[in-house]
Amino acid sequence: MRKLIAGMQMSVDGKIEGTEGFADWVETWSDNYNVMPQIDACLLGAKMYPGYEWYWSAVQNAPDQPLPMTNRLPTPAELDWARFAAKTPHYVLSSTLDKAAWPLTRFVRALDDIAALKQQPGKDIYLMGGAHITASLIEAGLVDELRLGLHPLIAGEGKALFGTGKLRRQLDLRNVEQLKDGRVNLIYAVR
Repeated sequence: MRKLIAGMQMSVDGKIEGTEGFADWVETWSDNYNVMPQIDACLLGAKMYPGYEWYWSAVQNAPDQPLPMTNRLPTPAELDWARFAAKTPHYVLSSTLDKAAWPLTRFVRALDDIAALKQQPGKDIYLMGGAHITASLIEAGLVDELRLGLHPLIAGEGKALFGTGKLRRQLDLRNVEQLKDGRVNLIYAVR
């Protein structure tokens, strides 16, 4: 069975977004891209997908131009991810979205659809979602691995990854990687 791997960037106090609605302390997501050899599909929520598609389309269509959100040129790792994303199926969990610009995008409507994806042959699936979809899929027992990029920052206000709900799961630490600037990548198996 394929694993569902959730990846999130967060502050030391558990925030995944600041007050502006995004993680303004994350300069690059490239620390997450080492998952590429392990996966052959991506899963996103309805709230994240439009911005994700817009951002990575900009990288794909104008790799030598400043990016829309950051106003800087894409890094080599971002260019690698953009090429990978262009040829990788993306699934969007949504009850309302039904159109996507990317031809390899498919919509799934229910948690049972995600469970069925995990049963199909192939490599693992990478969940890039917000707090709600990540917590919902962990609570449903569908997430097998949680990868947290921990930033040395107390964000204070903002959205917490696990702020509400009855979610309670044991995690088994699988790997710790110290990165530059005091950041740490943590990989947990979800029980």
